Amino acid sequence: MESAFLDWHGLLGDRRFAFCRPDSNSGSPWLTASRLPQLILYQPCGLEKSSDKPQPTHILTPSGDYFELLSEELNREVSDRFGRRVEMMHLQHGIFDDATGSVISSATVAHLCHEGGVGIDSRRFRANIVLDGGEEGTFAEDNWVGSTLVFGKEESGPAVYVTKRNERCVIINLDPETGEQAPRVLKAAVQLNDNNGGVYGTVVRTGRIQIHDPVTLCQSARLPLHANSLPFS
Repeated sequence: MESAFLDWHGLLGDRRFAFCRPDSNSGSPWLTASRLPQLILYQPCGLEKSSDKPQPTHILTPSGDYFELLSEELNREVSDRFGRRVEMMHLQHGIFDDATGSVISSATVAHLCHEGGVGIDSRRFRANIVLDGGEEGTFAEDNWVGSTLVFGKEESGPAVYVTKRNERCVIINLDPETGEQAPRVLKAAVQLNDNNGGVYGTVVRTGRIQIHDPVTLCQSARLPLHANSLPFS
């Protein structure tokens, strides 16, 4: 995306829809690509213009079919692939792992992909925000925990407080184009950085972010801040 609005519950429209397994008794009844790798091949299409929040109107399936969002046809299609009944739900504030935002640097993406023997593709890591450039290098994000990232040229710009490192799972093994597994990617994260890659964060100031925004790392959670600038774009 060229730009997005950073809201209190993360990027508007992000992770607002999920397939639920009605027969699950676990605390996490969601169907994810760890259970059905083909799930990452379903693509949102269209834009619901009557809503004040961005959301698709249809879903393009791996077979090339278009189904309306929240339709029974889509539920049946995914249920047939999974082998058990699933139903899509609309979650007003989204469903997240550890925080509403996730950030990773292009250096970390490139290094993990290289060591994992796959082409460089930031989508594999499913981050909300990818920071490009900078001089700190691979896994520099680990040092950002407890600091705040401010986006844009103004000190009053949108901001994310970095809460913890992002512990990775098998999802990063999945090719975003094919869904095929590449186990060496997760192994690289385990061996190189204790299974971490990128960081989680919570929004502490809302606003629109866009490609080529400068990003400032502030060594505090308090705003406004006196900041040390990082050469990201």
